[in-house]
Amino acid sequence: MTFLVLIVFVIIALWAIGAYNGLIALKNQVVNAWKQIDVQLKRRHDLIPNLVNTVKGAMAHERETLEAVISARNRAVSAKGVAETAAAEGQLTQALGRLFALAEAYPDLKATANIGELQGELASTESKVASSRQLYNEVATRYNTRQAQFPTNLIAGVAGATPADLWMIEDAGERAVPTVDLS
Repeated sequence: MTFLVLIVFVIIALWAIGAYNGLIALKNQVVNAWKQIDVQLKRRHDLIPNLVNTVKGAMAHERETLEAVISARNRAVSAKGVAETAAAEGQLTQALGRLFALAEAYPDLKATANIGELQGELASTESKVASSRQLYNEVATRYNTRQAQFPTNLIAGVAGATPADLWMIEDAGERAVPTVDLS
């Protein structure tokens, strides 16, 4: 009888260790995925002043748009946490959209090689940010699901597991379907 109790105890202990280690591994994957987003956002934030400075001379009378981009970039750089960062990045995306629309309206500016290169770099970075956001949400969802499922939820508190915030689009402007006019 004591042998059976000992076997049950060992099985429960092994399961608890496995559940704990699994939660810690997922928690670390969430942190890593967030850091990948952070790396891409830093790259984006570093490119923006170069773009604005390149455009500034040719569009001095569009100062309001340029200032809006820099202001949105500064808010994005100082944002903390997933929700605040997502909101700030949404505002920055809108400001950049207005800047690119203005650049399209100025043929001489549009023809400048630096503008094209910077726009290409930003487009590439935007793609990397989107991929990083997707990976983060996938890992965070797995982590959240795992810690909510029985019987792992019994170990979640011991592992210090708390639900990870998902990256969500808060701004209605980001949800809007872009209009393409080829006329």
